[in-house]
Amino acid sequence: MWNMAHVNMGFLALLCLPTLFFDVLVLSHKSNIYERSAVPRAAPRSVARMDGDVIIGALFSVHHQPSAEKVADRKCGDVREQYGIQRVEAMFHTLDRINSDPFLLPNISLGCEIRDSCWHSSVALEQSIEFIRDSLISIRDDKDGSKWCIDGTPSNQPPPSKKPIAGVIGPGSSSVAIQVQNLLQLFNIPQIAYSATSIDLSDKTLFKYFLRVVPSDTLQARAMLDIVQRYNWTYVSAVHTEGNYGESGMEAFKELATQEGLCIAHSDKIYSNAGEKHFDRLLKKLRERLPKARVVVCFCEGMTVRGLLMAMRRLGVAGGEFLLIGSDGWADRDEVVEGYEQEAEGGITMKLQSEEVKSFDDYFLKLRLDTNSRNPWFPEFWQYRFQCRLAGHPQEMKKYKKVCSGNESLHENYVQDSKMGFVINAIYAMAHGLHDMHSELCPGQPGLCEAMDPIDGSKLLDYLLKTTFRGVSGEDVYFDENGDTPGRYDIMNLQSVGDGSYDYQQVGSWHEGILNIDDWKLWMNNSDMVRSVCSEPCSRGQIKVIRKGEVSCCWICTTCKDNEIVRDEFTCQACDLGWWPDDELEGCVPLPLNYLDWSDVESIVAVCLSCVGILVTLWVILIFVVYRDTPVVKSSSRELCYIILVGVLLGYICPFTLIAYPTVASCYLQRLLVGLSAAMCYSALVTKTNRIARILAGSKKKICTKKPRFMSAWAQVFISFFLISLQLILEITLIILEPPMPVKYYPSIREVYLICNTSTVGMVAPLGYNGLLIMSCTYYAFKTRNVPANFNEAKYIAFTMYTTCIIWLAFVPIYFGSNYKIITTSFSVSLSVTVALGCMFSPKMYIIIAKPERNVRSAFTTSDVVRMHVGDGQAAQQSKSILNMFRRKKNSNGSTNSNGKSVSWSEPGARHPQRGGNVWHRLSVHVRKQEAGSNQTAVIRPLTNATVDPHSCDPHHHGPGTDPHLPHPGTKALYNLAEEEDEGGEARPLWTPSHSHSGMLHGQDSEEPPSYSHLTDCTTEHLQGAMVDTHSSNVPGFNDTMGASGIQASSTNQPQSFTFSQLSHPLQGGASFGEEDLISSLEGAEGEALDLLHSYTEEEEEDDEKEELAQSKLTLEDSLALTPPSPFRDSVCSAGSVPGSPVSESVFCSPPSSAYSSVILQDFRQSSSTL
Repeated sequence: MWNMAHVNMGFLALLCLPTLFFDVLVLSHKSNIYERSAVPRAAPRSVARMDGDVIIGALFSVHHQPSAEKVADRKCGDVREQYGIQRVEAMFHTLDRINSDPFLLPNISLGCEIRDSCWHSSVALEQSIEFIRDSLISIRDDKDGSKWCIDGTPSNQPPPSKKPIAGVIGPGSSSVAIQVQNLLQLFNIPQIAYSATSIDLSDKTLFKYFLRVVPSDTLQARAMLDIVQRYNWTYVSAVHTEGNYGESGMEAFKELATQEGLCIAHSDKIYSNAGEKHFDRLLKKLRERLPKARVVVCFCEGMTVRGLLMAMRRLGVAGGEFLLIGSDGWADRDEVVEGYEQEAEGGITMKLQSEEVKSFDDYFLKLRLDTNSRNPWFPEFWQYRFQCRLAGHPQEMKKYKKVCSGNESLHENYVQDSKMGFVINAIYAMAHGLHDMHSELCPGQPGLCEAMDPIDGSKLLDYLLKTTFRGVSGEDVYFDENGDTPGRYDIMNLQSVGDGSYDYQQVGSWHEGILNIDDWKLWMNNSDMVRSVCSEPCSRGQIKVIRKGEVSCCWICTTCKDNEIVRDEFTCQACDLGWWPDDELEGCVPLPLNYLDWSDVESIVAVCLSCVGILVTLWVILIFVVYRDTPVVKSSSRELCYIILVGVLLGYICPFTLIAYPTVASCYLQRLLVGLSAAMCYSALVTKTNRIARILAGSKKKICTKKPRFMSAWAQVFISFFLISLQLILEITLIILEPPMPVKYYPSIREVYLICNTSTVGMVAPLGYNGLLIMSCTYYAFKTRNVPANFNEAKYIAFTMYTTCIIWLAFVPIYFGSNYKIITTSFSVSLSVTVALGCMFSPKMYIIIAKPERNVRSAFTTSDVVRMHVGDGQAAQQSKSILNMFRRKKNSNGSTNSNGKSVSWSEPGARHPQRGGNVWHRLSVHVRKQEAGSNQTAVIRPLTNATVDPHSCDPHHHGPGTDPHLPHPGTKALYNLAEEEDEGGEARPLWTPSHSHSGMLHGQDSEEPPSYSHLTDCTTEHLQGAMVDTHSSNVPGFNDTMGASGIQASSTNQPQSFTFSQLSHPLQGGASFGEEDLISSLEGAEGEALDLLHSYTEEEEEDDEKEELAQSKLTLEDSLALTPPSPFRDSVCSAGSVPGSPVSESVFCSPPSSAYSSVILQDFRQSSSTL
């Protein structure tokens, strides 16, 4: 009675708060009048109940503790087999055996109420409140012995719905057990723990109603220290689980270690459910900061050890780098090391000595899903255990795809809980205490007497402290004055048993302060012994570091940094920048100065490349100067080529300035030449490609384009120098802002280089400008990649720029990402100018040196058609398309498309070599009918070739398909651009022999247009078959010119005699070849569009044949208009013959037949033409 009053008075203040709280719960439960608090609560939890005369509560960790993210919601983890389901079934099994034992609590049945603690304090407290609900219904008054309900009304009987809890078994965690004990002892409810080993729980002034069937951690700490001392591990690290269990156990270990003179290298703590980053940080401290402390004493719960092993796997820590010594929280549990056996191999653990309970194995392995109905967590465990789902079950876990059959066997991978014996002993201890209490309070009375209804917890505690019985493993179980039992430990070692499997092996034991261990059984005996010492002397270059709070005899040997010397045994001193410790690590010496030397391999390669490049460049310059007036040099823009060659020469000089010993002069040259050389090359290339692009763009817009601006050589040179001057101004500005000078560069603390002080801006700005030029040049080169075939320089420029872009793209990351900046710059500049030199000038050198016969003007024209425009300059402006010139004119109301006259002719040898011994060139003529008062355009195009007999000059000897009376076209025979179409076919005759001749042409000297006066058989009527009928009345400008020459216009139906000498005025309005040869060549690229004309004329060939024959009559004055200028004029029917002519002069002067005229006109309709 005194004890009861003392407790009630001492905890009066604490009683008020829970009493009021439970008052609200009870009243709301009974009457449903009051609403519950709005405080969020976890979802309702399952409870396992077994009826009996006396109810015993139990707290088992059926599920894993909540994760760090779900602690606030108190949402537990996955179901546990050993710590959860097995212990629940162990209680059912043990109570079944007790109730069936006639010598233990006869005529009294024990029941239970099992709740899930989830190994977490908040969840366990929530479940403990449910335990004491029924105990709060009635409180015995020590004075009058009456019973009062919680609402204050007197009562003689507790409600019959529930029976009060006589005592509680568990929980397993020391930290959770302390929290639960703080609540249970307020209501005099005894608590017996089966695995809570915290030293704090031995203090009966704080935890009076707590007892346990396991020893205190003081004994375990002593046993672990004895193992460390046995192998002379005087320098160890210590890790423990955050909470009472780990903290009290590690505190006991450290206290004992200090007494024995051992040193703790590093001590840290961590929660069991901590995140991965916390475990990684802990492991890094153990590895990096304390490398010599290989032994880690871990006073941890099992999940803490597992988290550490997982961190070792993530960080790649080998299994032999650390040796873990674990407490009984690890013991021999497979779930701790499952999947991480390699990292845990060799670990030494402490296991509470307990034999396996065979009777429980027989009971548990026979459990089936359909027969085990009293365990509400068994369906969940079944699904988790076999990774299947129970279709249609309320607890169906849909995350599993396989459906459970119900016939699965628990024998597979079954391992009994290592603390199963202690769980059963705790239940038996409660039963024996009740038995002793019943024997004394109710002697000879079956069932519960009034003295035990309800059971007084304070009296039960006294009987429990006096209880002694034989445990399930045959050992004696009793409690000392602190509620603890004697300690007995088995020493386990995790070893590999072959085939990649691991198992725990018992290598010793510890009992009553005596350590027995078999060294030969340890895994380490098969290899070198693990060494973890504290006070070994430090080697040279190391200092002693004594950690704060540790014994002075223990230090850590820490190596000084590479640039530090050992000032004394406890201090490292760093050398200044540019200095390095000597061999004895007692002083600092200056570092040798490094710079790129001429004898280095990379320097030799760069210099050789530059020397070869300089010689080749000078040779190219010499060739260009010597052959400066040849077509190949003139056609390539000599002035721009000279600028490019000078830039290439400067680029080859750059490596010499880069490799040279850094001085002020060499630094200035580096800053100037690197950017200037590239600027000179690419400025000229940009100017050249821009010029080509503008010409090509202009040729695509109109038939007769105006001459683009700034196309002269000096204009191009001016533009190039303007672009170069921008680079020069930029470099001079940067030099003023940052004067070049040699400085020391430290890529690392052990290296020092002498280089020029080039900042990032000083390097990026000039290279950025050059990069802009390269991109511009690449853009124009891409645009002009499809210029006519003979104009191949654009393609060479394009290839040059593509290669240069690749070189620069490789240069930028190498330059800024490595320490080899100088040699990288040297090779990049050399390669860039080498590409420009090789791609741009190799083809020209090849033609000049190896193929001088191709170094002629005709080889550099891209079209074999020469254009001449006569008439109003506005003709080109009115033409909208090339096809407009050749589209057949329909009868209309007088719309005109052109008011000028253009004549085009070709030169043999321009692009097409003569095929075979003799080649005839068909002449194609197309004339557009214009309205009166407008000028007219005519185009002469070469067509297909026909092979003739080389003896066709003989009037009596000619081959098939030839006519000895046809006129000779001259050595400058016209070629057809589409002659490939006729090459595969047979040569067809262009005419049939004719003997009608009339008219004569008069001769003329070689300086004037050739005359035909000596050919008495030639008539203007026959000449009309080979000339162009341009309807002279529609070419007033041209007729004026003819009239000025004294030439009389004649009717197209009447022949008349005429000599070329009568034409005294040259043709006006024709563009010279020298000015527009490039324009004409570029316009020739539009020949693809004229293929449409060819198909158009073929469709109407038969319908319009007679009409074309009538319109194809030529006037003599129009034939004169088609005579090409003197540079391309043929000396036809002259006194001499040109070698290689297909026919003789006499044959040329022979008049054609009517068949020839029709064929000519027919071929004219099939011809195509370009400008």
